[in-house]
Amino acid sequence: MTRRFDDTTRRNIADLCAAFVRAPISHAASDLKRAAVAIALTRADRENEAALLLTRRASGLRAHRAQWALPGGRCDAGETQIQGALRELREELGLDLAASEVLGLLDDYPTRSGYLITPVVVWAAAGQAIKPNPQEVASVHRIALSAIERDDAFDFTAIPESERRVIRFHWEDRLIHAPTAAMIYQFREVLAGRNTRVVDLEQPVFAWK
Repeated sequence: MTRRFDDTTRRNIADLCAAFVRAPISHAASDLKRAAVAIALTRADRENEAALLLTRRASGLRAHRAQWALPGGRCDAGETQIQGALRELREELGLDLAASEVLGLLDDYPTRSGYLITPVVVWAAAGQAIKPNPQEVASVHRIALSAIERDDAFDFTAIPESERRVIRFHWEDRLIHAPTAAMIYQFREVLAGRNTRVVDLEQPVFAWK
């Protein structure tokens, strides 16, 4: 299925996000540091198809260097998750978006490294140029929504270190893991009208620190 980057798709995704019921935060997760990421929707490079923005983190970062990630980071003191996600989009990719461009929020995802991440779905109008900050972003990629909606886009595997399943997103010749893969997977499920939970999907061991 191809979703065009147009007002009809924006309204459709906004309606799907509005119908999605976020899971309550567990007591154990309430003490984690708050963070937010943006599932930023824009136009794919060659076609008038909706895509989400995925980054490769810079190799010089202190934590999670060179890993695949949605734009985002830790919320500043007093910031809401929406404010944090929009700030991070501006700082990482040069996209200055208003709160009116937010289409919805997905479930909070607790990470092994001590964060509670809120995914914020936001519409990034095609008129703005993406200008990656080289101190934070090594590269930025447009992932067509049809790529995350393929039947074989995600799989699950086991690791000896955990009883939970590790989720993997297959994109071209790359494997992208949780937390990024888990949040993209939940967004894919929202697009299908399903309230699928991802809190119990595991990260690979290299992402635990």
